[in-house]
Amino acid sequence: MAYSAHNLSDTIVALATPQGVGAIGVIRLSGPAAITIVDEVFKGKQLKEQPSHTVHFGTIRDEANKVLDEVLVTLFVAPRSYTGENVVEVSCHGSDFIIQELMRLFIRRGARLAQAGEFTMRAFLNGQMDLSQAEAVADLIASSSEGSHELAMQQMRGGFSNEIAALRQQLIDFASLIELELDFGEEDVEFANREDLRVLVEKIQGVLRQLI
Repeated sequence: MAYSAHNLSDTIVALATPQGVGAIGVIRLSGPAAITIVDEVFKGKQLKEQPSHTVHFGTIRDEANKVLDEVLVTLFVAPRSYTGENVVEVSCHGSDFIIQELMRLFIRRGARLAQAGEFTMRAFLNGQMDLSQAEAVADLIASSSEGSHELAMQQMRGGFSNEIAALRQQLIDFASLIELELDFGEEDVEFANREDLRVLVEKIQGVLRQLI
């Protein structure tokens, strides 16, 4: 699936809760116009004037001023959000009819349907997480046991990423010492401890086997 720069500048919308009738449905919007789009149809506080990480009660109304539902709107102002963009989550009643009406309304106001995995892809592209953390999101959603849940949580919080970053820095440091020895080779000076280097390489191999 190909994404263009134009796609990534759009505001996207998707249902964040499972399909089907339930007590509550959550619709998520992300992008530069997310707050503006919801603000235009939300009757309550002016959302664009509210701080990040706040929740607001009101109604969503269509172009004919018809009330579609009473909702809770949660704001996450960029860059303090999952995707690093402006994010709005609209919690509505879980009727499939209401959800579809709200989705169609947001699309008419300028949003487009998100592609599969696009919220997480934007989080990665905006530097909110690295690739291993992005993969861990899917693992966490699919986890069906305590073990798989704990592993996904560790990875999503940067467990593997932090360990790899530390090992990478150690390799860079060793490479610098070896380059120093090459520069001063005729002086018979040893900057890098060969045994330490061997232990580090074995440790990295162990981490790679664990990742595989």
